[in-house]
Amino acid sequence: MILVRHGQSHFNVVYNATRRDPGIIDPGLTDEGRRQAEAAALALRAHGAARRILASPYTRTLHTAQIIAARLGLPVTVEPLVRERAYFACDIGSPRSELMARWPEFDFGDLPERWWPDPEETEAELHQRCRTFRARMAARDDWAGTVVVSHWGFIRGLTGLAVANGEMVPFRPHD
Repeated sequence: MILVRHGQSHFNVVYNATRRDPGIIDPGLTDEGRRQAEAAALALRAHGAARRILASPYTRTLHTAQIIAARLGLPVTVEPLVRERAYFACDIGSPRSELMARWPEFDFGDLPERWWPDPEETEAELHQRCRTFRARMAARDDWAGTVVVSHWGFIRGLTGLAVANGEMVPFRPHD
């Protein structure tokens, strides 16, 4: 499977410059973030094995997944297990009803109306969520064709790697 960190968000721009939480709730992508998502889509097309996309329910990941899905003709399923570790204002999500209105073509499954955690998620809770995701994917026959659009914290928790916006990382759930 391929893990993709979402494209640059408005939160990332301010936080990277100041190292302070700018208080932006569920930010969208910047123009650069959209370019990064397009570049990821082109790289995934060249890779050729993608069959479906799992995406975190945050706006920045859904928008990234939308760009990739449009380029590759893939279905998108929203998967809350791959969400960001709740720590900053950007990790407050948008209600399911708002997300479904914006992305009616996505499969939101049984995502609750208010799906993001409150308060801050501990590292131990993040690592448990990563173990749960790894086990679920390892049990599937189609894991190799899966693209997961996620976040810095989740990808770090799953792989130990700190990845940049738009960066892709191969991942084998059995390793």
